[in-house]
Amino acid sequence: MKSSDKNAQAVFLAPRRARRSIGAVAVVLAAAVASSGCGPAFDPAHPPRAALADKWFKRAEKSYRGGDIEDAHEALKSALQAAPHDPEVRTLGARVALARLELPEVLRLTEGMTSSEVMGLRGRAHWYAGDIEQAADDLEAMLQDPSVKDPWAREVSKLARRGTGRHPFALEGSLVASVEMPQAGPIAIVPCELEGERILALLSTGVGELIVDSSSRREAAWVNLSFGDRDKLEVKDVPALVEDLSGLSHQLGLPVKALLGVNLLRHMHVTFDRHGDQFVVRKLEPTPPPQASRVPLWYLRGGAAMMHISVSPTGDDMESLLVDSAALFPLSLGDAEWRRAGVDPQALEPIPGSPNLRGGTVPQLKFGAFDLPKIPAVEDVPRPEQDLGVNMGGVMGSGLLSIFRITFGDDGRFMWIEPDPTMLEAINEEAAGRRPQNGRPAAPAPAPAPQPTTSTPSPGSHAAPPAPSSPPKARP
Repeated sequence: MKSSDKNAQAVFLAPRRARRSIGAVAVVLAAAVASSGCGPAFDPAHPPRAALADKWFKRAEKSYRGGDIEDAHEALKSALQAAPHDPEVRTLGARVALARLELPEVLRLTEGMTSSEVMGLRGRAHWYAGDIEQAADDLEAMLQDPSVKDPWAREVSKLARRGTGRHPFALEGSLVASVEMPQAGPIAIVPCELEGERILALLSTGVGELIVDSSSRREAAWVNLSFGDRDKLEVKDVPALVEDLSGLSHQLGLPVKALLGVNLLRHMHVTFDRHGDQFVVRKLEPTPPPQASRVPLWYLRGGAAMMHISVSPTGDDMESLLVDSAALFPLSLGDAEWRRAGVDPQALEPIPGSPNLRGGTVPQLKFGAFDLPKIPAVEDVPRPEQDLGVNMGGVMGSGLLSIFRITFGDDGRFMWIEPDPTMLEAINEEAAGRRPQNGRPAAPAPAPAPQPTTSTPSPGSHAAPPAPSSPPKARP
């Protein structure tokens, strides 16, 4: 017998324990080869993405981070077709679906997945769909991960546990109710009743939930709101988070007791018109207003409202902005966005009364179907990392929103914008190269705000709020 045959026979006849040892060595060697960079480890449950699927996924990921939700949505269609079971593709698809308020799609894409990110996405989808018990289950599962820090989820999960049997945002009473808003410059202050108490609330599209002042409640609660006088519309079982609003009241010189976030505004099919001082709530979806422009909205993790505008002279580059009706200035832009507008950020000048801010004028802004010339704006202060996954180009504030009559459509997936007729005429005259008549301005500027009762500088400046220490925070 040849020596090689003898060796083979010896191995074959070796004791079972020895053979197991040989097998273990083989496994260790295979793992060592995989970890040495000689080749990727193969995971049969999650095989590598095909090259085409990976290209679509990376395009979708880049578009989502840049705030181009529509392109991310289109790219993900192709990525999911090429890799329908890929967990990364499905998770990104769920993020985009949540931003678009496609809540059943979030649940479909994440079915059977259990990562903490997925549980957070599912919890938010259930919450905004009104399935509060399932929202509590999923959010609590996400919070079991020690690496997750999500104050919104912590408070909402507790609130959801206390909401068993409730039907969030149940509308009762009149089909339509109208509220006359008091003069407050560009911001929308809304008189309403909170649990039967007359209060002033601030329209705040930069937050997701109803926020009530901590002077009236110590913890998150389910509350009832009503709007209107003779023809009242009541909203029952509204989830309300708690925050100290005394600083905001001091800044505005008004006793603000609540912030009306977009989750509430969407359910009430709201119209707000600062020029006409009207705030309208409805039970049913409104019909499209005549002569209005349709502007798509999307939402950071289902919460704070976002939209696209263009500040470039060609109108090609789109900026993704937070829509914050509680911010007093018209527009806030980062340095890159100022450059795309054709303005050197170094040429911006300090804002009187707000030494931490600098401002200037955006030569041209495209917003919906309207081209608006010479929009005053401030330089966006670098914001702390909020881990929202999206790069924001700035903030659109009430100083710009206030020149439009705005109506939420399709449960908040877009808004109809109708301009103040006198302002639109002035804008058209400017575009045609004619001098505005009757002293009307050629660029939108908000009405003067009320003088605060303290020594705080007036928020009536069209360029900036009174000495803010930081930009508005998105609170989805």
